[in-house]
Amino acid sequence: MKSLLALWLSLVTGLATAQVGPSAAQAAAYAGLHAAAWRGDAAAVAGSDRAAVDARDGHGRTPLHVATFARRHEVIRALARAGADLGALEDDRYDAVTIAAVADDEATLAVLLELGADAGLTTSRYDGTALIAAAHLGHDGIVRQLIAAGAPLDHVNNLHWTALIEAVVLGDGGPRHQRVVQDLLAAGADAQLPDREGRTPMTLARARGYAPMVRQFEAAASPRVRQRPVARESVRGDD
Repeated sequence: MKSLLALWLSLVTGLATAQVGPSAAQAAAYAGLHAAAWRGDAAAVAGSDRAAVDARDGHGRTPLHVATFARRHEVIRALARAGADLGALEDDRYDAVTIAAVADDEATLAVLLELGADAGLTTSRYDGTALIAAAHLGHDGIVRQLIAAGAPLDHVNNLHWTALIEAVVLGDGGPRHQRVVQDLLAAGADAQLPDREGRTPMTLARARGYAPMVRQFEAAASPRVRQRPVARESVRGDD
């Protein structure tokens, strides 16, 4: 139990650290398209060559990463028109999609996906995906967007966890994580894929006392029940 708690703290800290945008000092020192991305100057992007739009700062961030952290939608659109690599990874191996997913920034994610960003890239030191990160954090609206965009439902990261497993073992069992589980099941995620010790998501939910999640997995396993996405208000907390 102590080892799992330590792993949970490591994962939460790792995500938070990796998802910190440019500091005030870094932003003040920016020049060129990084500065334009930070302040939201889409006009400055027009006519830029590919080398400029994919230039890197000291943390490996491109102007697209900076614009994503800053939620500068018009800059993101201008960079895409200029040929920016929408799947570029910064030094911690995060792409713009995963940055928006971890930030629970549904509006910016929608822009990126509309422009053709890939919802299924393998990212982070854990060889995960944006969907796994969003499931971990209970970002249910993000999860729905990524599912609709074709994100791989059953990707297994290097911890041997899927999005369903992370929603259980790194979630709090509350309404947002329940909605994540329900939407993943409704989309066809495999609830029988186990962790490294052979435990299924339902087994893990039962061990944590997450009764509503256990019922979700039981319903998914029943041949008489067809899973459907559940409206936000219909998901209950623990009874």
